[in-house]
Amino acid sequence: MTLPCTAQAARPVLPVDVSAYVEDTVRWLDKAVIGLNLCPFAKGVHAKGQIHYVVAMTSEATNVLGVLRDELAALASFAAQDRDTTLIILPSGFQDFLEFNDFLGDADALVHEMELEGVLQIASFHPQFQFAGTDVNDVTNCTNRSPYPTLHLLREESIDRAVQAFPGAEAIFEKNMEVLEALGAQGWADLGVGPRHQVDGSSIPAAATGRAAP
Repeated sequence: MTLPCTAQAARPVLPVDVSAYVEDTVRWLDKAVIGLNLCPFAKGVHAKGQIHYVVAMTSEATNVLGVLRDELAALASFAAQDRDTTLIILPSGFQDFLEFNDFLGDADALVHEMELEGVLQIASFHPQFQFAGTDVNDVTNCTNRSPYPTLHLLREESIDRAVQAFPGAEAIFEKNMEVLEALGAQGWADLGVGPRHQVDGSSIPAAATGRAAP
């Protein structure tokens, strides 16, 4: 099932074709998250077309919260087989990781305000993600590094079901550290999963469709 990726027309947007940012994110998902098996639960929803991609071309936290509110409500209204999870891609916002990390408190507060605790939760990825106590160049940080700042909306019931179906789920974090250490910084760079498009749209093809990958 192919779902349209969404640029929020009622909020500040840039005159670019947002499909370029989705393509970068799908490539990262294919080559890193699924390719390195960093998340054994991702392959199924990706293959079934149950991931909804949203591109929010805004750098204002209040606007991002508006997009987040809309997408939380939308995900809660869909059946899981039609839309299991949502990725909100933020190419022009929260370039600073610490600023993004602080924003997550507001995002979680919104989940509480919408009375969706226990139903949905938010995970996050960032190009400069850094675990506490690690060096910024530590390759293990790449387990949570995406091409652009990204909010991942997940269903609690889907997480519970996936954990039950995957023996040893509690060991995923440690396994991922081992995978990245064995891969090394050059190996990660060779995957080519970083951002390939600039926010000003200078490298985005005019003929891009603005639709998510299936």
